[in-house]
Amino acid sequence: MDLPRIFTIRESGHRIHNPMTAQKLAALGESLHLAPGTRVLDLASGSGEMLCTWARDLGFTGTGVDISTVFTEQARARAAELGVADRVEFLHGDAAGHVADRPVDLAACVGATWIGEGVAGTAALLDRSLRPGGLMLIGEPYWRQTPPDQKTARACHATSVTDFLPLGDLIEQFQELGYDVVQMMLADQDSWDRYAAAQWLSMRRWLDRNPDDELAPQVREELTTEPARHARYVREYLGWGVFALMKR
Repeated sequence: MDLPRIFTIRESGHRIHNPMTAQKLAALGESLHLAPGTRVLDLASGSGEMLCTWARDLGFTGTGVDISTVFTEQARARAAELGVADRVEFLHGDAAGHVADRPVDLAACVGATWIGEGVAGTAALLDRSLRPGGLMLIGEPYWRQTPPDQKTARACHATSVTDFLPLGDLIEQFQELGYDVVQMMLADQDSWDRYAAAQWLSMRRWLDRNPDDELAPQVREELTTEPARHARYVREYLGWGVFALMKR
């Protein structure tokens, strides 16, 4: 049970595996106004930057779960580096279906709603771990501009225009599921650029070290096509945000 290697090749240099900068991540944590000792469950926690920095800066505790062995080890190393290994733990496992052993104050899935087969299923999964009155965080793409055709949607790494909603419609979806949207932090185009361009650098350095690897042709193809695709499509059409929700 692990992520395909291509994912860890692309994002080997990332601490945050989505278009959220360190500054925005810190601002999001502060905006929630939660007390030290807040207990967090972070599903699909990646390299653990959110949980580790919030433990250091805000006094949170908690658990991250991720299917990637590489990212889980990076998260554990980051916790040790920041001196919070006694407050947070990281488990290698499938976040889909994972439920905390006792209710948490904050349940999060920031950018991986496929673990619940979409927003509704992910919200239902997180709710199983959340104490009454607790906060939920969901990270999800949305359309900054609705793509004019399927070709444009696919160029934004969607299978169709219907994969994502415009921002207002996404917020309405949360409301229709029975949640109040109480905070949000949106990536901007610079956030997208920082996230995407870091992938290009990681892929190029990996290619220089591994020219004969079986994945080298795929990595070379992505490095050749992705910068222009990002500039032409992703940064123009696709938005991304983290939304704080409270159940009504």
